[in-house]
Amino acid sequence: MNTTHFHDNIPELHVSTLRSSSLLLQRDFDGMYNAETIERFLISSYDEFGGRITNDTYLPMFAERFARERLTALAKVEGKSTDERPVVLFLCTHNAGRSQMALGFFRELAGDTAIGLSGGSEPGNAVNPAAVAAMGEIGIDISREFPKPWTDEIVRAADVVITMGCGDACPIFPGKRYEDWQITDPAGFSIDDVRPVREEIRQRVENLLVELLAPAK
Repeated sequence: MNTTHFHDNIPELHVSTLRSSSLLLQRDFDGMYNAETIERFLISSYDEFGGRITNDTYLPMFAERFARERLTALAKVEGKSTDERPVVLFLCTHNAGRSQMALGFFRELAGDTAIGLSGGSEPGNAVNPAAVAAMGEIGIDISREFPKPWTDEIVRAADVVITMGCGDACPIFPGKRYEDWQITDPAGFSIDDVRPVREEIRQRVENLLVELLAPAK
């Protein structure tokens, strides 16, 4: 990756890491997207987190992971992917509590049978620590997740969009299946208060997966 593509205010250490990330993405999306497209997604993903995340140590890692999600989604939308697994997108306001717990349950329970994604209309700066602790109690680690926005390609790639409290800010695309889960926002809650929210989300995700993965009749 040519460093001239980066903003002057990106630290050289991050430029080096992003260059390595670009090469990995180019390898994984070879035949689908060229280096210029991959760099554009990587840089825009980096910029998205640059203004919000206080500990910038993880910025390049977050940028690569988010760029990978976006490119994977775009490949599905454009018919460049052969992956036919159903995609479920969990959306809430800050992508810090409810949608992160739902994603954690979904990935744990679905395994490789379906793809889970999450996003927020107004992404926060970090995942709710009480939500991280509550999920950790039952063996699901969401500590390495990060609040991120929804993007057009990610919403368009989803087969099911689950909304939780983002109201009119949640994206609406024709032809998508939408469900609105009325679940209390655990922002500011203690771990004791988060547990009932966690269990409600667990039940809803279990029900969703039973329906989503039921054999076609």
